[in-house]
Amino acid sequence: MNDNLTTDLLANLCIVANQTAAKREEVRVWSMSGVERVTFPDGCTRIFKYAKRPFDSEDQALRLAGTLGIPAPKVYHSVRIEGWLGMLLEDLGTPVREADDLDGAAAAVVLHRTRTASALPVLHEERLRALPSRALDHLDQLRKADRWPDTGDIEQALNQIAQAADVRAQGTTLAPFGWVHSEFHPTSLHIGRCGWRLLDFARAFTGPGLLDLASWHGTLDDPDPVRLRVFLESYVTEGGTPDVLAERGGLPAEKWALGWHRMWAVEWFMEQSIRWINDPATDPTYIKVVRRHLSDVLQLLEV
Repeated sequence: MNDNLTTDLLANLCIVANQTAAKREEVRVWSMSGVERVTFPDGCTRIFKYAKRPFDSEDQALRLAGTLGIPAPKVYHSVRIEGWLGMLLEDLGTPVREADDLDGAAAAVVLHRTRTASALPVLHEERLRALPSRALDHLDQLRKADRWPDTGDIEQALNQIAQAADVRAQGTTLAPFGWVHSEFHPTSLHIGRCGWRLLDFARAFTGPGLLDLASWHGTLDDPDPVRLRVFLESYVTEGGTPDVLAERGGLPAEKWALGWHRMWAVEWFMEQSIRWINDPATDPTYIKVVRRHLSDVLQLLEV
């Protein structure tokens, strides 16, 4: 993380906010983004969030979400410097509790009912079934850079999924199809004294809402179709469309969702490896995660 650049981002934000200085308190920092709480001389607090490409359009997604009625933190100011985004956001304070499955189901219903936004990228059936082919392209680039050796098993798995994708991607645009948060986890749902807010819209897009529901329980544990089915049924109980339970691509909704969510994650990890992170030192970690997810995809999509 470039400390000088984040200092410049905050300095520019202070100027547009008509503030002279800010006391910084780190909340969370990752390799490509960070969150801090800043306190101004008058005692006012804001959340200072910064991120580099490809996460540098979150301010637009957050403003769009607010305009369309999705509960999200307000963006007060935003600036860009050298491919980095800096934002001053509403400080929602400390959550009163962690979000549970019912909270997640209710929030997903609100999100997926929101009018489709033309400004968001679209993941329709054609793009979904292209994910394994895109991942193969990333693998080819990695190998041309003399990286990712001995990954014939990854290539084979991706080829198998690509061959089955025409059938398995069917049903992509069945409801719910619209806003997809894409980082839909309990940590992205802030439960405060005044209600809930969705955070982290950096990768929002238009697509199958089942990908959000499949992401709720995370990817660290083995995929659990039975657990996801219960979550989908809770989603319907909270007012979501019953079509969320419909079969797609010849598979039960829960297996389709988990399989394609992990394929979506595989393509993203491989793109990170060659494009956004592009650090050979991280290759062993990424290869391990990709292998694990591909094993899940083959099983879930019954390839």
